Amino acid sequence: MVAQFVRLKLTLMANTFRRSVWQTIGVVLGSLYAAGVLVVAVGGAIAGGTSDAVVTGQVLIVVGAVLVLGWWLVPVFLYGVDATLDPHRFATYAIPRTRLLAGLAVAGVVSIPGIATLLATVGAAFAWWRTPTAVLAALVGAVLAVALCVVGSRAVTTALSPLLESRRSREVLTIITIVPLMLFGPAFSWFAQRTESAAEAGADAVPQALADISALVSWTPFGAPWGLAAAVHDGAWVAALGRLAVAVATLAVAVWVWDRALTRTLERPVEGGGKGARGKGLGLFDRFPATPVGAVAARAAIYWVRDPRYSTSILLIPLLPVVLFFATRSGGSEVIVILAPLAAWIAGFAISNDIGYDHTAFALHVATGIRGSVDRWGRAVPVLVVGMPLVVAYALVAAALSGRWEWLPPLLGLSVGTLAASTGVSSLVSARWLYPVPRPGESPFKQPQGAAGATMVAQAASTGLVGLVSLPGVALTLLAILLPSPVLGWVALVVAPVVGIVTLVVGVRWGSRIYDLRAPELLQRVLSYA
Repeated sequence: MVAQFVRLKLTLMANTFRRSVWQTIGVVLGSLYAAGVLVVAVGGAIAGGTSDAVVTGQVLIVVGAVLVLGWWLVPVFLYGVDATLDPHRFATYAIPRTRLLAGLAVAGVVSIPGIATLLATVGAAFAWWRTPTAVLAALVGAVLAVALCVVGSRAVTTALSPLLESRRSREVLTIITIVPLMLFGPAFSWFAQRTESAAEAGADAVPQALADISALVSWTPFGAPWGLAAAVHDGAWVAALGRLAVAVATLAVAVWVWDRALTRTLERPVEGGGKGARGKGLGLFDRFPATPVGAVAARAAIYWVRDPRYSTSILLIPLLPVVLFFATRSGGSEVIVILAPLAAWIAGFAISNDIGYDHTAFALHVATGIRGSVDRWGRAVPVLVVGMPLVVAYALVAAALSGRWEWLPPLLGLSVGTLAASTGVSSLVSARWLYPVPRPGESPFKQPQGAAGATMVAQAASTGLVGLVSLPGVALTLLAILLPSPVLGWVALVVAPVVGIVTLVVGVRWGSRIYDLRAPELLQRVLSYA
């Protein structure tokens, strides 16, 4: 039965090369990237073990614990990433649950992340090549670590599946996820600064901190498998047995949780539906003009509020000041000047594939005969209405934090111009270049199979066009700040918005013309991604 599951998974992986060229390119690029990371990681571990096995063991414990924790948590946030062997599909085959668990567990390794993790853990075991007994312990730890990765991941996702069945819960989870992802860079910068300060204070400060952290992590369920080899290398056999017991006990608990959760989901599946919300008027449709453009704008605004694929873009913008605040602490207060233009570009870029995000709902526009100008302006209006006061406020914040109020005119001009230009370019690009995106209800972080190449081309074209049309405003702003020249600053305040508004009008009209000519083809393209 286990072999059958593995053959099934291998067949599904092989079929990915037959679906589309872009999907094949994406798989190949992902495999090459994983191979590169694998070579660097294993080579670094062996080289480190040759020079200093103790420190290398401490690093492996910390990094390995993060790897196991990532396997447990990432699938929760990227719900629906890999459903090729969904247990619900085997419910009617009366497969004994123990065989089903074993087959799913082994098949879980048969994927690019799974194979890379297996090879990395086994390869890292040879960092202890100077101590054969430690190599054997490391190989045992590698098997336990991979088992914990796969079984723990399945246990967590299966146990939380009733929660993830609720779309509102998934939306809240997505919003919670984006915050630590955005703050990871600033946190890493802060940690690097603290490490540098500690190193200046004393040469042994950093190694001692690493030793303390690894000693603590090695007794956790995530780091225990990685601590086996280190304990054997040091001759601490009692500690090795203790860490082995922690790893085995954790694996046993994970199997039990997975078994119970799988039994519940197969025998008592969560039923869809639920209590409907009471109607409270027309919502945003009451707040927009009763015109075709107003109706499209209201629908687009609802997406921005309720669809996590859009709301994640909105959440990026309020977090930008936090990210740039940490950047200014290490790179100077001048970095904050990009706050408003960057927010303007993000806001406009958010609708660069809005037809793709519509999914099957785009059929409503085609069936009702909505003209291209109505569709394009209706989608652009919410961006401009919300984005304009936001980028103006951010320009004021940037001038205040930097203490350079003379920079305010060029920053205002560049920010307003970038918002208009980015919205205009996105109105054109979204009607010309469609690419696969997560479907409604799926994680906004999910990358559809075969979408990597098309996504990169479309996004590169959009970014390049925005940069090209924004070049006059960027040049005037830089000259006004670097010279400095107040006169050029006021010139930028006039020129950049004018160029942006012209780009907006041209982009909307061009996109409208393409929409009118290709609306049925656009719908066919969107439906092909379903």
